Amino acid sequence: MAEEEGPPVELRQRKKPKSSENKESAKEEKISDIPIPERAPKRVYELTHNNKTVSLKTINAVQQMSLYPELIASVLYQATGSNEIIEPVYFYIGIVFGLQGIYVTALFVTSWLMSGTWLAGMLTVAWFIINRVDTTRIEYSIPLRENWALPYFACQIAALTGYLKSNLNTYGERFCYLLMSASTYTFMMMWEYSHYLLFLQAISLFLLDIFSVEQSDKVYEVYKIYIFSLFLGYLLQFENPALLVSPLLSLVAALMLAKCLQMFVPHKENGHMLKFLEVKFGLNMTKNFTMNWLLCQESLQAPSQDFFLRLTQSSLLPFYILVLIICFLSMLQVIFRRINGKSLKETVTLEDGRIGERPEIIYHVIHTILLGSLAMVIEGLKYIWIPYVCMLAAFGVCSPELWMTLFKWLRLRTVHPILLALILSMAVPTIIGLSLWKEFFPRLMTELMELQEFYDPDTVELMTWIKRQAPVAAVFAGSPQLMGAIKLCTGWMVTSLPLYNDDDLLKRNENIYQIYSKRSAEDIYKILTSYKANYLIVEDAICNEVGPMRGCRVKDLLDIANGHMVCEEGDKLTYSKYGRFCHEVKINYSPYVNYFTRVYWNRSYFVYKINTVISFQS
Repeated sequence: MAEEEGPPVELRQRKKPKSSENKESAKEEKISDIPIPERAPKRVYELTHNNKTVSLKTINAVQQMSLYPELIASVLYQATGSNEIIEPVYFYIGIVFGLQGIYVTALFVTSWLMSGTWLAGMLTVAWFIINRVDTTRIEYSIPLRENWALPYFACQIAALTGYLKSNLNTYGERFCYLLMSASTYTFMMMWEYSHYLLFLQAISLFLLDIFSVEQSDKVYEVYKIYIFSLFLGYLLQFENPALLVSPLLSLVAALMLAKCLQMFVPHKENGHMLKFLEVKFGLNMTKNFTMNWLLCQESLQAPSQDFFLRLTQSSLLPFYILVLIICFLSMLQVIFRRINGKSLKETVTLEDGRIGERPEIIYHVIHTILLGSLAMVIEGLKYIWIPYVCMLAAFGVCSPELWMTLFKWLRLRTVHPILLALILSMAVPTIIGLSLWKEFFPRLMTELMELQEFYDPDTVELMTWIKRQAPVAAVFAGSPQLMGAIKLCTGWMVTSLPLYNDDDLLKRNENIYQIYSKRSAEDIYKILTSYKANYLIVEDAICNEVGPMRGCRVKDLLDIANGHMVCEEGDKLTYSKYGRFCHEVKINYSPYVNYFTRVYWNRSYFVYKINTVISFQS
C-alpha cells in the first residue's frame, strides 16, 4: 500500500589529485573499484540474505523491496561499459526517464490503434504532458516501483488492444501475443502490487467474454498468460506466496483451486488489503495506529477539487466524459441486442455508427471505469488512471466512428453524417491541439528552463554527522521514512524501514513511533533496546506537528491507539502521568538523562545516544 517516497539524498565529496603520484594512486584505486564478475553471485547473496539493514532481522531485500529493477540496471551498467563513462545514479535516472518515453509511446500507439489516426496519438501525448502532475510522479519521486512498472503495463495494454482487434492478420496477432506475454511478466516482476491491476484487467476481459462480444479463445489465451506469469513470477520472486493467493489467480484459475492453495500457503498481504478497504469505505472502525496512519496519507485520500479543476482546465475531463458516455451507451446497445438474440455484424462499417461493437473499445471502457472508480476513492491511483483517460479521450475525439454513433442517435438529416463525422474527427482535435499549444506551451517551456535542486541543509548535516561520528556498528531508531533515508545515504543499520507488506516491520514501525507518544522514559528505553538500537533520532516536524488534519497527526494517532485520547463516544480515556516523550527528552532532566544522552542536534533533528544502564529509575 505504500512505498519509499521522496527524492534520494546523496552526499558527495570530490577531491582532485594534486600530483602525478596522486593521479597514479587514483587510477589504481579506480581500477581496484571495478567489481569482479566472479563476485556477482556473492553480491546477490548479500541482498537475498541481508542482515545489515534492519537490526535483529535477516531480510530478502530483493523480494521485500522489489529490487529487480536495480538488479537489471546494475547488469546493464556493467555489461554496457557505462561504469567507465557515467556515475551509477545518473545511469539509473536515465533508465527511468527512458522508460517514461516508452510509457508515452505505448499510449500513443494504443490511441492510434483504436482510432486509426496518428492525430489521436499526438493528442494523447499532449494531454499526458500537460497533466503530468496527475499522470506521473517521476518529476519528484524517481525510484518508485510504479515508475519502473507502469511503462510495461502500458505496453501490455497496447498489445492487448491490438490483439483484440477483429481485423488483425496472423502475424500481427502473433506479435501482439508475444509482446503481451513479455510485458505482462515484466510488469509483474517490477511491482509487488501489479497483480491487483491485472485482476481489474481480468475482470474487464471476463465481462467481455460473458457478453460474447469477442471470441472466447482470445480471452482464454490472455488467461493463460496470466497463469504463466503468476507461476513464473512465484518461482523467480523467491516463492512469493502473495502471487499464489492473489485475486487474479482466484479469478483466472478457478475458485476451488485458489481456495485449496490458500489453505496450504498462508499469507496476510491480501488480508491487510481487505481490512484497509473495510475501514476506508466505513464498513469497520479501528484504533490500530498503522491502519489509521495509512488512511491519513495524502495519496490514500479522495481526490481534491484542484484535481478535477486541473483536468477541466486542460479540457481533458469534459472530452473524456463525452467519449466515455457515448462508448458506454453504445456498448449497452450491443449487450441488449445480444440478450434479445440479435446477431452482431461480422464487419462494422463507419455508416453503421456502432462503436460499441468493437471488442477493444468495450475492454477499455470497462477497464477505465474500474480504474476510475478506485481513483475516486484513493487519489494515489490517479497515476494509473489518468494516462488512460488521456488515451481514451484522444481516441474518441479523433474517431469518425464515435461521431457517427452520436449522429445516428440524433438522427441527423440536414448534413451528410459521414462527411460531418470525418470533418469533426479532424477539426475537433486540431482545435484542441491549437488551444493547448497557446495556453500551455509557454508555461511548459518556462518550467523546463527552471533549474531546481534538492535543498535540505538540516538533513544533509545529519547524514554528514552520522558518516563522520557514528560507529560503523551503530543501529539508529526513528521514523521509518528517516530510517530509509539514513540507510540509503550512509549505509548504517536501522531498526525499521518504510515498508508496509511485512507484519514484523509494521509492528516495529508502530513501536518506534512511540517516541512521539505519552510514554515513560523506561518504556521507550525498553522498546529501543529490544531492537538493539544505539541511537535515537527525534524529528521536530513530527513532535511539533500542527497539520490541519488534527486526527491524522502521528501523536494523535498514537494517543488514540494508547487510549490517551477519545476517538468516539463510549471510549474510555486512560490518563497518562507522563508527558510526551519527544518533548520531555529535550529538557534533559531525570530520569530521561539516565537513559538518553544528546550527542547532536540542529533545527530539525535531535540525536540521542541510548545509554547502557544497570538499573531503571522511575
